[in-house]
Amino acid sequence: MTKEAYQTLSEQAVPPSKWLRNALRAFCTGGAICAMAQLFFHGFTILSFSETEASLLVNLVLIGATTLLTGFGLFSKLGKFCGAGTFIPITGFANAVVSPAIEYRTEGLIFGTAAKMFTVAGPVLVFGTVSSVAMGMLRLLFLAFFA
Repeated sequence: MTKEAYQTLSEQAVPPSKWLRNALRAFCTGGAICAMAQLFFHGFTILSFSETEASLLVNLVLIGATTLLTGFGLFSKLGKFCGAGTFIPITGFANAVVSPAIEYRTEGLIFGTAAKMFTVAGPVLVFGTVSSVAMGMLRLLFLAFFA
C-alpha cells in the first residue's frame, strides 16, 4: 500500500471533527462556571465579607464542588460533555489532584493516595513556579536596564 492510498483510507475512516460544537460547549461551560463564581462572589460581599475574603470563599466553593463531583464520578462525565470549559484553572487543578488520589486509594494512604495525588498536578506546580520565577527575573532585568 502506498503512502497516498493509506492517507486516503485513513481520512475516510476518521470521523469529521466537531470543533465548532466542542468550542461552543467549552465556551458556554467555562462562561457558566465563571458566572456562577461571580454570583458567589457578589453573594459573599453582600454578606459583609471583604473582597479578599469573598475571593477566598469562592475558590473554596469551586474546589469543594469539584472535589465532590470528582468523588462521585460526575466531573468526568461533565468534562466529556462540556470539554475544556470545565477545566478552567481552579476546577481543573482540583480535579487533577483528586482523581489520582481516588484512583490509587486501594494502594494505601502513603503509597497510594499521598504518593499519586500530585502525579498530574505536580508538573504543573513545578513548571508554573519555574516560569513565574523566570518571568520575575526577566522583569527585574528589564526594569533595571530600561527604567
